[in-house]
Amino acid sequence: MHRSGYYTWLQQPQSLRAKEDKRLLGLIKQSWMASGCVYGYRKVHHDLWKLGESCSKSRVERLMKHYKLKAQVGYKKRRYMSSGEPATVATNILKRQFDVGQPNQSWVTDITYI
Repeated sequence: MHRSGYYTWLQQPQSLRAKEDKRLLGLIKQSWMASGCVYGYRKVHHDLWKLGESCSKSRVERLMKHYKLKAQVGYKKRRYMSSGEPATVATNILKRQFDVGQPNQSWVTDITYI
């Protein structure tokens, strides 16, 4: 390849495909920014479809990947502080007297597996 061929290539006008990609990129960025930079290519494609644009998901994916527009994959987990005490404490009716005179008067269970 000669240098003259390179400089001739530089002076050529943009192709129709490149112009259309540039126009679509503006719409993609607008949709992506409106979502708070959260949407991925599927939801952005759905937004474009709602606007009446006809392009494939793979084209939207290619443009977003090329311009580094990524979906937010996860959300920050929130840590909640707990006092360690249950909200309601049941009254101790048996007072650790597990021997009863008649059957079916007291019911107990073991929750140590929790």
